[in-house]
Amino acid sequence: MAKSESERLETIAPRPDLSAQERKVSEAGVPLKRVNILYKMLAAVAAGAVVAWFVGSRIESPADAALRTAPPTPSPILVPVEERVLSSELVTRGTVRFGLPQPISLAPSTLKPGGGVISSLPLPETRLEEGDHILTASGRPVFVFQGKVPAYRDLVPGTDGDDVRQLKGALRRLGFHPGAVDAPFDLTTSAAVAAFYKARGWEPFGPTREQLSAVRALEREWRDAVKALEAAKAAASTAALAVDAARATAAHNNRVVAVDGAAKAPEQVDGSRVPGNEVPLSVRNERAKAEYAKTAAEADLAAQLADQALIALDPRQPETARAAAEAKVQVARAALQKLKLEGEMAVRAAEREAALAAQRADLRNAAERAARLEGEKSVQSAIDTQRLAALDVEMATARFNQVADELAAANRKIGNQVPIDECIFLPRLPVRVQEVTAVLGGPATGSLMTVTDYELAIDSSLPLDSAPLVKPGMQVAIDEQALGVKASGVVETVATTPGTRGVDGFHFYLGVRVDPTPAKLQGFSVRLTIPIESTKGAVTAVPVSALSLATDGSSRVQVKGKDGLQYVTVRPGMSAGGYVEVTPLNGTLAKGQLVVVGYDSAPSKDAK
Repeated sequence: MAKSESERLETIAPRPDLSAQERKVSEAGVPLKRVNILYKMLAAVAAGAVVAWFVGSRIESPADAALRTAPPTPSPILVPVEERVLSSELVTRGTVRFGLPQPISLAPSTLKPGGGVISSLPLPETRLEEGDHILTASGRPVFVFQGKVPAYRDLVPGTDGDDVRQLKGALRRLGFHPGAVDAPFDLTTSAAVAAFYKARGWEPFGPTREQLSAVRALEREWRDAVKALEAAKAAASTAALAVDAARATAAHNNRVVAVDGAAKAPEQVDGSRVPGNEVPLSVRNERAKAEYAKTAAEADLAAQLADQALIALDPRQPETARAAAEAKVQVARAALQKLKLEGEMAVRAAEREAALAAQRADLRNAAERAARLEGEKSVQSAIDTQRLAALDVEMATARFNQVADELAAANRKIGNQVPIDECIFLPRLPVRVQEVTAVLGGPATGSLMTVTDYELAIDSSLPLDSAPLVKPGMQVAIDEQALGVKASGVVETVATTPGTRGVDGFHFYLGVRVDPTPAKLQGFSVRLTIPIESTKGAVTAVPVSALSLATDGSSRVQVKGKDGLQYVTVRPGMSAGGYVEVTPLNGTLAKGQLVVVGYDSAPSKDAK
């Protein structure tokens, strides 16, 4: 379509309100309206391009993302090989306190009636040395001594044991002389106790009224024992004389019976039988006498008969002569008859006596045996009495010795002594008073106070899995950065049962003794480091990240050499603190060599 004149003139004629570029366009014969449209279109395109760029910078395709995240060319991270001591450690925390807290209590003494009453007490933080009096009860002091065995009885003269040796050792350390330490409590010890009490401004505890009464009672028993012993000895002497008298009497009685038997011996002889002949001699004798008398009477009768016959044949004889002869014959016959009867009676009497002779012998033997047994009985009775008397002497002697020993022991106890409620033995001295629980005027029984030593200790705990690794005697490093202090210590106690001594059931109690340090750590919480295992010296070590596994399962490290990186096969050892001990199996590995522990991926230029 052809342009109008006005448009053509407008196109040719320059306008004063147009810019130089617009005037050039106008002069070139290009309509201004079309130019403006063109500018607007270009501006819109430019604005769209800006928006597209902005949106494109926020949204990326997977390809762009993969390109952006592609790994850059890696560079090795090198660290030097070290010579160092490796040790595995267990770290925990604990609270510092003064060590060996223990309660102080008093046991009642058998030497004193009733319990004591507290009359003075120390102040907390009081320092107690050996020989100091820790408190007073009913006006009597209570001294503290060093010793592992606690006071469990009154220390009196005559006693012996570890507690006595502890007391003697304490007195010796304090400058007194109690005698041999291994000897019992004697008069020398009693004198040393008295000197110690007086040096501390107190009167020693002497013998009690009961002890004195016991000594007097034992003295009476001793006197009675002396009398009983003398009486027993006198009875024993009398019993010995009674034995001699019984023996003499028995011998005398036996001799009397023997003499009496000897006096009757002829009868026994007359009534005895001759060997080979059953007729006793006495019977034969009577028979012989009877036969002799009979023969004599018969002879006399025969003579009278002969005379009678002569007279009868003689016619010269008177009748009277014949009558007299007849009378003589009759008398002779009567005499013969008499002698016969008398002989028979004598024989029968002899036979009867012979029969009784054996019985008389048995009686004499029985009498002798009875006399002998009676004598033996009397002698045995006297011997038994003598034995009883000797036993009485033995028992009286034993009783005398017993009472004498008891009296000597009681006399040895009559001296200065240390009641159980006037001494306290503590394992370590000096100690400090931590807390006083007793009150003035209260009874001196039960727990009176708590003391500690001046060594620091730490109460801590260990987990269940770590407690078996810690043993008493292990070294402990103690530090606390907030306090700026460092110290060392030793494991003193590891509980065998969890949940004891104030820790929960998932921990074991750990007690640590702190080595002497000027730092005031008591009451603070500190860190405890316990080395569990150590190489006992410097070893070749590399970071754990430097180790890698080869295809054959061996361990190796990558070392930087002159020709670049190369692998060295090693045998790993102990690992602790991020380092591991290594021993090269091929090649060398020395302190200062560089080993690869990883690779550094720096951004590449294409990723920018």
